[in-house]
Amino acid sequence: MKTFLRASAFGMGLAIAFSGAVAVADEPSSEKLKTHETTPGGQYQPSLDLPAGQPGAKPGAPVLTAEQFTQANRIYFERCAGCHGVLRKGATGKPLTTDITTELGGEYIKAFITYGSPAGMPNWGTSGDLSEAEIELMTAYLLNDPATPPEWGMKEMEGTWKIVVPVDKRPKKRANKLDLDNLFSVTLRDAGQIALIDGESKKIVSVIDTGYAVHISRVSASGRYLYVIGRDARINLIDLYMDPPQTVAEIKVGLEARSVETSKFKGWEDKYAIAGSYWPPQYVIMDGDTLKPQKVVSTRGMTVDTQEYHPEPRVAAIVASHYRPEFIVNVKETGNVLMVDYSDLNNLKVTTIGAERFLHDGGFDSTGRYFLVAANARNTIAVVDTKEDKLTALIKTGATPHPGRGANFVHPKFGPVWATSHLGDETIALIGTDPAKHKDSAWKVVQSLEGQGGGSLFIKTHPKSTNLWVDTPLNPEAEISSSVVVFDIKNLDKGYEVIPIGELSGISEGVRRVVQGEYNKAGTEVWFSVWNGKTQESAIVVIDDRTRKLKAVIKDKRLVTPTGKFNVYNTQHDVY
Repeated sequence: MKTFLRASAFGMGLAIAFSGAVAVADEPSSEKLKTHETTPGGQYQPSLDLPAGQPGAKPGAPVLTAEQFTQANRIYFERCAGCHGVLRKGATGKPLTTDITTELGGEYIKAFITYGSPAGMPNWGTSGDLSEAEIELMTAYLLNDPATPPEWGMKEMEGTWKIVVPVDKRPKKRANKLDLDNLFSVTLRDAGQIALIDGESKKIVSVIDTGYAVHISRVSASGRYLYVIGRDARINLIDLYMDPPQTVAEIKVGLEARSVETSKFKGWEDKYAIAGSYWPPQYVIMDGDTLKPQKVVSTRGMTVDTQEYHPEPRVAAIVASHYRPEFIVNVKETGNVLMVDYSDLNNLKVTTIGAERFLHDGGFDSTGRYFLVAANARNTIAVVDTKEDKLTALIKTGATPHPGRGANFVHPKFGPVWATSHLGDETIALIGTDPAKHKDSAWKVVQSLEGQGGGSLFIKTHPKSTNLWVDTPLNPEAEISSSVVVFDIKNLDKGYEVIPIGELSGISEGVRRVVQGEYNKAGTEVWFSVWNGKTQESAIVVIDDRTRKLKAVIKDKRLVTPTGKFNVYNTQHDVY
């Protein structure tokens, strides 16, 4: 089996591969350097409020001035903390604590930062992303103890909360003529914006300023409100009924974040929103129509396996249950899935389900009852029954599963399945999800398909489609990262067809990483982002799902580093 080891999702990570005995690295060959060019995602630059000084020089470590420490701290938070943790204790990436870095030594660390490695370390120095002086600074920084960033509680949240348009000043009914069901919310990553694109005309309806590098867009149960959250923990509440749609409220829920969701259970539609933070490790429940914060809850606690205290268990994916008035909150480092009952915030009830450590992303099965989430650093998919609030299964898959929401379809032999692709190898795992009619196939990998390579972030299909699409944007080979593959669900053994999305875009410059297929409401088109650097041309390529042929290329100067795309109807109704 071919494997692909990554630095971190979307290029964020100083992924020094620390394991076992070490030696000073030899200078990699030019060919190796070529395959580890820094991705556009390496330009991760969120707005972070960081401590200004050094917590105290570690004995024997290089001494940094307060100014130098602040500069190094910012570089680390912007490029590395997403994988290695704010406190450098590791998560998807390896720990970078001083007991490890001191043993390795400065020359070893400097070599890895400068040249990268075949194991997935970006070549920060030879790519020009970090200067020689910055590399020296980061080497010294990693030999010193990390600073602890400030907490961010109710007082700080309320200080950032803004009502841009009060509820009583918003339209009583839809004021525009947009086809909201077929509207796409598109992340313009490095611009700190989203673009709303009409699914029929393929034209940009509006560009809205948001937090930096929006991670996801979520739609309220009614379809009226769009919630987007940046990696800098800023949430924008956008009223899709306004003409044009615009931000009506915003809040900053922490210093770094990934997830937002809205209540969907019958009788609670649009009532609440919830967001989870990477730092501080906590979640906050807010009013759904204003984002006024109501309840902040810490996730610090014991790990599910060793029962050791973890100071930084970050909140990964959050989804809304269709069976109870509950939010399903996944806590990455502890491996706990929290079923948060929002029916009484004053007497908050939380059911804790021990799953597996390093929970990341996932989605529902086709019935909406079972939630499947990747514990990616443990090569495992955890299955939670949201009707019974119990762990159903832990399923071993390939290396580092990264499903996004996953893909549901009916397998010709095994019945309903949910699929995930992988960052660490080329396989696609198909997991049986029907314990009633296909008991022998339920909660196991019933088939493993071979794709074109590792480095996949998203897999996608649609209930009206017979195609299964798999991207590979983090593969080190340019030809693979700029294309996708598609399988015929009715004949999976036939293998895949390669679709050269980057070439079809007509863009000749850059790496042209192709990421995240997303269907229109009808399931007749699938949209892919061609993700280039901030100063390079990017595009969205639309493929006819039936013929697998090019249907349209969306280009616009405002499409700066497009990544995630979220069709309003599909996102609202958990169609994937």
